[in-house]
Amino acid sequence: MYVCVCKAVTDKQVVQAIDQGACTRRQLMQCTGAGGVCGKCTQSLKSLLDEKMCQPDNRQAA
Repeated sequence: MYVCVCKAVTDKQVVQAIDQGACTRRQLMQCTGAGGVCGKCTQSLKSLLDEKMCQPDNRQAA
């Protein structure tokens, strides 16, 4: 599914960027381009980020 239609970024691409270490919306924008044009996808980016970061294997040690 497309998360960002402006840059044609899919949810799979966003998840891959998170798996590779992106842990903020700004980092996702730098990795994928999503969120840098109209901004309508920023809430979806945040939701995917929150969802993935809550999974035990993606939590970073404090």
